[in-house]
Amino acid sequence: MNKRKFLKNLAGGSAGIALAGLSSNIIASCSPSTKSADGEKQQSSVASAGQLFFSISLAEWSLHKALHGKEMTNLDFIKMARTEFGIGAVEYVNQFFKDKANDKAYLAEMNKIAADHDVKNVLIMIDGEGSLGASDNAERTKAIENHYKWVEAAKELGCHSIRVNARGNGSYEEVAINAVDGLSRLSEFAKGYGIGVIVENHGGPSSNGEWLAGVMAKVNMENCGTLPDFGNFCIERADGKCIEEYDRYKGVTELMPYAKGVSAKSHDFDAEGNETNTDYAKMLGIVKAAGYTGHVGIEYEGSNLGEIEGIKATKALLERVGATI
Repeated sequence: MNKRKFLKNLAGGSAGIALAGLSSNIIASCSPSTKSADGEKQQSSVASAGQLFFSISLAEWSLHKALHGKEMTNLDFIKMARTEFGIGAVEYVNQFFKDKANDKAYLAEMNKIAADHDVKNVLIMIDGEGSLGASDNAERTKAIENHYKWVEAAKELGCHSIRVNARGNGSYEEVAINAVDGLSRLSEFAKGYGIGVIVENHGGPSSNGEWLAGVMAKVNMENCGTLPDFGNFCIERADGKCIEEYDRYKGVTELMPYAKGVSAKSHDFDAEGNETNTDYAKMLGIVKAAGYTGHVGIEYEGSNLGEIEGIKATKALLERVGATI
C-alpha cells in the first residue's frame, strides 16, 4: 500500500487499520476535545485578562543550552519562568530531572517552588523511554511501562498531561498500528491517574499531520490527544537538512481537533519582531478557530538570539498577535 492510499484509509473509518487484538476496554469511545485538561480555569483566566484567548506557558526546552551547560537546574527553571519572564505556567522536559521521577521529596520541592512563585505545572515532555510504536510487542510493552513513572510524577506535580512520541519502525501503516496499540495501553493506565497522554509532531510519520490525526481517531480515548508544534514538520532529514517537510499550517489544522496543548516554536525574528519561519497570525488564527483556549507554550530553539532574549521575543510576539485575534 502506498503512503497516499494508506493515509486515505487511515482516516476513512472501516477501510482503515484493523485493530486486531486490542481489547474493547482499551479503545474507549469519545469525541476529541480542543479544550485543555484544565480548560475551565484557563477560560476564566483568559476572560479576566481581556486580551488573549489562550494562556502562555514556557517550555523548559527553551533553556536547554543553559540546562545542559549546568548554568541552571530544573529547580531554577521554575522560579525563572516567573521572575525573568513573568510567565506563570511551565512545561517540563524529563531529561532535566530524569532520575527524579520516583523521588517524592524532589517532586515536593518542585511543587513548593512553583507554589511560592505562583507557577502552574502544565505537563512533562517525555523522551528517551522507548518507542511506543515499536514493531516488537515486548519492546513496545517495555516502552509503555517506562512511561508509567512519568504518569505518576505528572499526577504528583499537578500536571494535566505527559507529552510522548509516536515513533516506531516499519511502513506508515505498520507504525500506525503499533502506535495505536502503545498509545491506547498507556492512555488506559494514565486514565486511572487523571493524566492525559498527548503526542507531538516530532519527526518521522508523526510530522505528517494526516497520519497523526488518523492515529488519534483510531485511539479515540478522551485522555489521548495531540500537542501541535508550529515548527516540527520535518518528516525526513539527510546530512543535517530536511528533505521532506509537511505543510505546517495544514498539519496544525489537522491536529487541532485533538489538541490538549499547543507549542509555539520559534527560531528567528525580523526587525518587526515577527518569526521568520512561521506566520504567527495565521497559526494563532488556526488555533482559535479550533475553539482552543488552553496554554500555548513558548519553545524557542534559535541561535541568533540568546535563550533569554529569544524567549522574551516569542512572548512579545504571542502577546502582540494574540491580542489582535
